[in-house]
Amino acid sequence: MLDREEYVEQEYFFRVFHERIVDSTPAQEIMSGLREEILATTKLPMAIDFLSGELQLHGKISGGMARLSHYFLPFQTFIMTRAEEDESKFDFRVGLKILEQEAAYRASTEFDVAGLFMYQFECLARNRLGYDFGVLAISQDSAYNNDWKKWIERMRFELGTVDFADMVYQRSEQHVLEVRRRLNDPEYVPAYPILFNSFTGRIANANRGKDPLYMFAALQRQLGFPTVPRPPAPRSTPVFEPQVDLRFQRLENKVAILEQEQKGNFDISKYYKKPE
Repeated sequence: MLDREEYVEQEYFFRVFHERIVDSTPAQEIMSGLREEILATTKLPMAIDFLSGELQLHGKISGGMARLSHYFLPFQTFIMTRAEEDESKFDFRVGLKILEQEAAYRASTEFDVAGLFMYQFECLARNRLGYDFGVLAISQDSAYNNDWKKWIERMRFELGTVDFADMVYQRSEQHVLEVRRRLNDPEYVPAYPILFNSFTGRIANANRGKDPLYMFAALQRQLGFPTVPRPPAPRSTPVFEPQVDLRFQRLENKVAILEQEQKGNFDISKYYKKPE
């Protein structure tokens, strides 16, 4: 993993990128501005220089992130790749928020590998990004040791046939305690490594057979795991006031009449007053 200051600057980079994209600032202008704002003692300014070149050449930054695999993680590259796909429904702004909160969690003192995994997996589930390549990108994260990587790779092929909460519960300390109590053997040690603590296992056991999103929400409430950003809700109120909207409709009708008159196919008879 990188130093903490790298993740702090990455969190700032993705946050400001998102804010300026919302303000309709061109991406190349954002890159050039952030290049001067980022802390010069980190490696991120050099990465931004490379991403700027990729943006000017190909119009995307995900390809540059893939080539900088020693700096950007596979999960970060996967999120940006899905956000920049031409036919993808995944919002680019949501992708930036996901990377921002992930970098902030890595830089925090409350960082936990189990919390990172739950956050990354929920990002795949909530945004429907695909489990095959998404879980593969998660397994290649440098934050996980060999035990974690082997379990994630195995879980990748069991998704859809085994309940996700069951898989978490089976690798938790809570399951070991239950087996010791059932066998009346306090010396029982499982043959596989334990990845989740008893609190996580207890919550997973309570959510077996349910929607995994309920388990994610419980873990966030009880253990302080990071929350996955959600896309903005669709607008429920009209864009303009009713009177302003009526004026726009009248202007549209007038413009339509002028266009018909210029083309020579304007029929004025439909505006005649009907005889009484």
